[in-house]
Amino acid sequence: MKIPQSTIRLLTGRLVKILLYREVFTMKSNTQNAKIEAITEKTLVLGIDVGSEMHYARAFDYRGIEYSKKPFKFSNTEAGFLTFKEWIRDIKERHEKDKVVPGMEPTGHYWFNLGKFLQDNEMKPVFVNPHHVKKSKELDDNNPTKNDRKDPKVIAGLVREGRYMIPYLPEGVYADLRTASNIRFQLQAELTRIQSRISRWFNIYFPEYRTVYGKPDAKSGMLLLKAAPLPEDILTLGIDGVNQIWRDAKLRAVGKARAKTLIEAAEHSVGSKEGAVSARMEIRMLLEDYESRNTRLQEVMILIEELVRKISMAEKLLEIKGVGIRTVSGFLAEVGDISRFNNPKELQKLAGLALVENSSGKHKGETTISRRGRKRLRYLLFEVAMSLVSKNQEFRELHNYYTTRRLNPLKKMQSLMAIAAKLIRVFYAMLTKGVDYDPKKMVSDIKRPAVYLQAA
Repeated sequence: MKIPQSTIRLLTGRLVKILLYREVFTMKSNTQNAKIEAITEKTLVLGIDVGSEMHYARAFDYRGIEYSKKPFKFSNTEAGFLTFKEWIRDIKERHEKDKVVPGMEPTGHYWFNLGKFLQDNEMKPVFVNPHHVKKSKELDDNNPTKNDRKDPKVIAGLVREGRYMIPYLPEGVYADLRTASNIRFQLQAELTRIQSRISRWFNIYFPEYRTVYGKPDAKSGMLLLKAAPLPEDILTLGIDGVNQIWRDAKLRAVGKARAKTLIEAAEHSVGSKEGAVSARMEIRMLLEDYESRNTRLQEVMILIEELVRKISMAEKLLEIKGVGIRTVSGFLAEVGDISRFNNPKELQKLAGLALVENSSGKHKGETTISRRGRKRLRYLLFEVAMSLVSKNQEFRELHNYYTTRRLNPLKKMQSLMAIAAKLIRVFYAMLTKGVDYDPKKMVSDIKRPAVYLQAA
């Protein structure tokens, strides 16, 4: 049977894309030598200095010979990207190159649009460490200054030396989840700042409020603050007036006893009575800001839960006692598609939990975690480790074993890091193999003499 030429072209195009993807994708765990070998005489190496509005690029071959007479300047717009693409095409044709490796620093969010454009045009971008760029820029002129001509050259040089990494650009549900997770973190940070301002307000105008309410955002307390924020306002309402506000809102957990306590606190308040008009306005605005952001946070959490349900086996992670939706969603948002990792050690490295040892000569230094990786992921794992030790019997037993074992006992903080690394392995196994959480296996691990937190 004769296959139509259109079908052959389609399949060929897809095969090329698959092979290109495989070449870049499998490089994630390769050595520096393998990355250097990937830069051949047919490779065009680009160094790109990314900016908020303008980008600068320089082109080199695999030996460092420059093809661009001066840095190519292009705007962070569609028109600018198209001119940049045409500039690359022209250099490729003139110097007979068949592959392009664009290198850049992951400077904030400015690289997102350019990186996606390059990826869509089969030019997979790579990242160089900004710390390496800073340390390398003195090599040519013994001058640490930063400029649009020097930086692209330094970046390209690091790429040629294999000192780069392949960025991960999440797609589909993982892209949505990462964006939603970022919104959640931002809203949570804003809520924390507002809570601090509310706490400051209480310290000035009504410090005794905390003797009545342990949490400043208690529902009954916030209802009252809207109507009577200052001690003198509460005294004006009286016990019956305070109680009526709660009855109108159908709050059954509070009554005249709580109202009486508030009245007594207001009678003996040492809070400032100056600037009362402005103080009432300030607390009203703070409460409005708090409620609006809290409402937005709930909306985001609903979306996050919907996205998590779309990921295979993700809901199974919630069956682990001490692991909640924020942990699971945050983990998946930071990690993305877990199938791109060959083993859980790569995840440890991503989280900055890989072990490093500072030794010199006969001196054996202390072994610590690298802290090189996604900071948010590392903090999230540390927080859930504390939750697991507190709420989960198996992990609590594991923590006790780590800290009390006869050989190589760990300090509490070290143990929590080991727990975090253990959770990575549990998550990895559940998500990649489709297995359920096994508490018995967790406990059986205690009997094994191996060191669980290993270098990635």
